[in-house]
Amino acid sequence: DPTKVAKITKHENHPVRFLTIANNNKICYSYNGEIYTKDQTGESKKLTIFINIETPTNEQEYNVFTSGATEMDISSDGKEIVFVVRGEVFVTATDYSTTKQITNTPQEERDVSFSPDGKTIMYASERDGSWNLYQTKLVSEGENDFSSSTILEETVIIDTKANEFQPKFSFDGKEVAYLQNRITLMVINLETKKTRTILAGSYNYSYTDGDKKYDWSPDGKWFLMQYSPNDLFMSDIALVDAQGEGKIINLTHSGFSDNTPKWSLNGEMMIWFSSRSGLSNYGNGGNQWDVYGMFFNKEVFEKFNLTKEDAEKLKAEKNDKKDKDDKEETDDEDIKTINIELVGLEDRIKRLTINSSRISDAILSKDGEKIFYLSKFEDGYDLWVHEFKEKNTKLVLKLSGYGKSLKMDKDGKYLFLFSKGKIIKIATKDYKKTTVSYKAEMIINKPAEREYIFEHIWSLIKVKHLDTELHNVDWDFYKIEYSKFLPHINNNYDFTEMLSEMLGELNSSHTGSGYFYRQKNRDKTASFGAFYDWNYSGDGLKIVEIMPKSPLIRNDSKIKPGIIIEKIDGNLILANEDYYHLLNHKDGKNTLLSLYNSDTEERWTEIIKPISIGQEKQLLYERWVKQREAETERLSDGKIGYVHVQGMNDESFRKVYSKMLGTNYNKEAIVVDSRFNTGGWLHDELVTLLSGKKYITFSPRGNDMGSEPSNKWTKPSIVLVNECNYSDAHAFPYAYKALEIGETVGMPVPGTMTAVWWETQIDKTIYFGIPQVGVKNNAGTIMENTQFEPDYKISNEYDILIEGRDQQLEKAVEILLKN
Repeated sequence: DPTKVAKITKHENHPVRFLTIANNNKICYSYNGEIYTKDQTGESKKLTIFINIETPTNEQEYNVFTSGATEMDISSDGKEIVFVVRGEVFVTATDYSTTKQITNTPQEERDVSFSPDGKTIMYASERDGSWNLYQTKLVSEGENDFSSSTILEETVIIDTKANEFQPKFSFDGKEVAYLQNRITLMVINLETKKTRTILAGSYNYSYTDGDKKYDWSPDGKWFLMQYSPNDLFMSDIALVDAQGEGKIINLTHSGFSDNTPKWSLNGEMMIWFSSRSGLSNYGNGGNQWDVYGMFFNKEVFEKFNLTKEDAEKLKAEKNDKKDKDDKEETDDEDIKTINIELVGLEDRIKRLTINSSRISDAILSKDGEKIFYLSKFEDGYDLWVHEFKEKNTKLVLKLSGYGKSLKMDKDGKYLFLFSKGKIIKIATKDYKKTTVSYKAEMIINKPAEREYIFEHIWSLIKVKHLDTELHNVDWDFYKIEYSKFLPHINNNYDFTEMLSEMLGELNSSHTGSGYFYRQKNRDKTASFGAFYDWNYSGDGLKIVEIMPKSPLIRNDSKIKPGIIIEKIDGNLILANEDYYHLLNHKDGKNTLLSLYNSDTEERWTEIIKPISIGQEKQLLYERWVKQREAETERLSDGKIGYVHVQGMNDESFRKVYSKMLGTNYNKEAIVVDSRFNTGGWLHDELVTLLSGKKYITFSPRGNDMGSEPSNKWTKPSIVLVNECNYSDAHAFPYAYKALEIGETVGMPVPGTMTAVWWETQIDKTIYFGIPQVGVKNNAGTIMENTQFEPDYKISNEYDILIEGRDQQLEKAVEILLKN
């Protein structure tokens, strides 16, 4: 009786989960890691459960990694590479596979770098609840290489309650720059231990760790840093005095996204990435980039722009002068003070790449005559080079997968890069490629690692959650409550389930934890893209409907509704028996079907290539959309169009745009269906598309043919929403209403508009989400947990829905026709 609702359990601090009920009305549920039952009368009873474990789990696991490195740095002489695998620091010889483990902790180490003399390695490590800076030095006399060393000494550089990482040595090795609490640029003097602030955190916001790049000038007097003076999601490049005493100079202020600055040509110019010339991606799905160069004085800019002929003449004149004076050129060890001419900087900017693309990294040659960059056009991030004087661009190295971390040795003879966790070395003279071999051996203490990941997640939530009060949750209490399960967990399924329950206490969207399990040779069932008659009791599968685009649809096929599939590859499909195993690993492969027409009693065979379950799901979705389109056409007598927004992403927007301004151009109104949309970042593009106001009509010789704006919908619209709208699909109907574009129909949408960072852990099979950017509506209320109420609350009732009717769509069409 829905009028008589009563609370029947009496638990505190933790929620009741996994509720089930038996036919006799006994309920069973979990609470705080235990299982309870309760009769209609009486108190809840905790069950005593015994679990027999036959095989103990090996919690100390020896591993050898020959790939999977995530970051690296090159020693100044190019003979050694320091890199990170699974949160541990290693050093390998460039030309040999000799590898030395530098750190051995359950915690994560990262942000590795060599000192200028190659005798010290700097890195960050998250120990005792915060990120701090550490260094490891060579200490044994006569040992000059880490890869073949015996005794090493680790010391703490900074150990505070704040988070410090991304350390970089100054050119003379006497100071180290780093980021404090992810956004404040700091410097510490290694001798005096005094610190100074270079760029205050008020100028920045870090969305993901490592997203704020900076670079220390070769003379140690300046910093280039990526910062966000105006907008959370847009960045510029700042020039800042290394003593922290000068003003902040915005070098780019382009209105586009500018990031990843690097000093080049011994500090006389910088290169960086900019989206100003590339194609934008709707839905915040990533832009195309170019590498740009800014020259810090007029002389260098003019020299860079010389033709090949003039550059060769200048070079010859310098060589003649050198011979006459019998003097050698200045050695690279002598660091010159950089001459920065601030006047006219905006006129000394040059686009260094010839076309925009997906670029992951770039580096300028020592002489400034070539730019090397990693760019994705096909499957992987390939290595390209552009020669400025020759005006020639070519593919240097074809790679697969993600490529990053372009480094160059001091003399510019070799390039180093990552590709799919492998370190690759390329000679800049002839582009000869060699793979740097390494053998990173480690013993993984799984319980200690899980304990670290637990602590890391708990701490990160505390400093990154969108609400500083954590929705008034006692987060310290829940740390104690959930940590008690750690000693009893021996696998990542249970571990991530426990993490998800703890994160669930926050009452936040966009969080939880998960486990990427990669089963080898797993089952993969294929499908024919058809519906079958479940009332049919004979052998075989009787087809009642074939989905559009099904592999059963062919010009030469006699398969149609009513046909019975009797056998798959000669195997009879028996009544009431599972047939799915006959389709295991069959997608895309020739499969023989034995078919029977009960009306004509004809039997025959056809060869079909089944599709995957994922492809079938897409066919089901397309079928559903076509049904909505046809129903809208029927209900409105052709006056109203229909589009569905599948996701808040570039692909979905382009489909909606094409349908709206193409197929439905002459319709009088449009239904925009956002139901079952799980989000992305497209709300502004959608409301902009729907908010067009007609202001002119094109009329050649009296014939009206089109209007402006031509790239927006200028007629009435209505938006459909339901309980499955999530994330940005919550923001879209809110923005639609806030801008008073039209009305909404459907069911209330949970308040889930926030921005999330899904972070992968040092165990790459584990991830969790941090809801970190709150979004306020015009009333100043955070939209997280603020439910959106449609103008017309209409539920699709079960008994009506299964008959094929869509009451929400019917109401939307009714309202548009009325208006």
